[in-house]
Amino acid sequence: MPASATKTRRVAVLADSDTRWKWGALTANRISPEDSDIRLDGFLLRGRATPTARQLQEVGVHADSLREVSAVEFLRTMAQESYDVLVLALVGGGVQAMLHGLERVWEGQPQRPVIVTGYVGVVYEKLADGLLLRHGADLVLANSRQDAERFRAVYDGVGADSSAVTEVALPFLGGAPYPGEHDPYTVVFAAQPSVPDSRKDRTYLLNRLIQHARRHPEREVLLKLRSKPGEHTTHIEELPYQKLVQRLDPPANFKLVYGNMGEVLDRTDLLVTISSTAALESLHRRIPTVVLSDLGVREVLGNHHFVGSGCLASWDQLDDGHSPTPDEEWVSRQGVCADGSYATAFDAARERITKLLERPGGLPALTPYYTPATAPGYLPGILARHHLGPDGSPLPGAPAHDREPGPVRQIVRRAARGAYRHGVQRVAPVIRRMGEL
Repeated sequence: MPASATKTRRVAVLADSDTRWKWGALTANRISPEDSDIRLDGFLLRGRATPTARQLQEVGVHADSLREVSAVEFLRTMAQESYDVLVLALVGGGVQAMLHGLERVWEGQPQRPVIVTGYVGVVYEKLADGLLLRHGADLVLANSRQDAERFRAVYDGVGADSSAVTEVALPFLGGAPYPGEHDPYTVVFAAQPSVPDSRKDRTYLLNRLIQHARRHPEREVLLKLRSKPGEHTTHIEELPYQKLVQRLDPPANFKLVYGNMGEVLDRTDLLVTISSTAALESLHRRIPTVVLSDLGVREVLGNHHFVGSGCLASWDQLDDGHSPTPDEEWVSRQGVCADGSYATAFDAARERITKLLERPGGLPALTPYYTPATAPGYLPGILARHHLGPDGSPLPGAPAHDREPGPVRQIVRRAARGAYRHGVQRVAPVIRRMGEL
């Protein structure tokens, strides 16, 4: 039985990357009643982007327990353990697979957790695809008023129930408001693993950042990196800036930095990015924020999301001292609570979860939009990626579906994942370049 009658709420978070773990764990805390304790159990879905110990330390969000699992191992745990809330912090296909797998393991049970899912940040691509893969959760969180409207429109447009859409805000906003210029004045470029993705464009951005440092020797210019070579984040990074900078000769006031984004923003006077969610964190604090237009304003870059924000500018403008002024109406529609309303942004989600937990007779069975009947050419492939059959049950030969992995299996898995990452990071780019000769 769920422990909702007590002051301690049991919450599980399943995540498949460092950023989704951060979003999921922080969301779990934000949506819990302010007057209750939370028992947080974290599960990291085994895959190419499973975060390393360093990445988890950098995220800075801690759980009462944290372990790595396969999809089938996680489903077995959910069949044995009782939770109040389950947060699925996964890519859309992972959410859909877990919804069908959980529907199977909870079949006939009188109680189940409230299932919550959503997006890590800005939703600028695959809107319909991602949303329909998340349909079936009890709460589909929208990080802004604009997203909530778009989400409901998609669900209503295909005849799916849109009542799960719940407006909140990004869970990792916070920090002290911008106090004014620091000494030295600090410019931070927030790099992204996959945007842009070409060597030419990434080298261009790096050169412009270094040129800005040379042009303004009185400023500190920081390149904020998400991961070290060999580590993966939510997206694959085949051309790390760390490698590109080795061929250049940056000045002394140019530095590479890692660490928690919030701590970096504490000393930032100008945040520059292509389309990173860090821009929303910066705007929340009222730090001057620029979304670069140098490579165009294009959907593939994600910076089209910032049309109307007042933040679009080029390196030429920044070199000449331009400081952007954000559009207040645009900011308010993006879940950026610079007006002080952040404290109440999760109230609707908390209230909805409480009502669901108190629902007489427990919660109804899960009913995702996609079923073997509605999407017979799409759904089975999504489930098979997680070793699940069309009915959500483990496929024959699914790894460790009937037992916990032993020490030898764990060692082999770590070695295999390391080899895979090396192949993607080092070998695959070389093969692609050879193919272009």
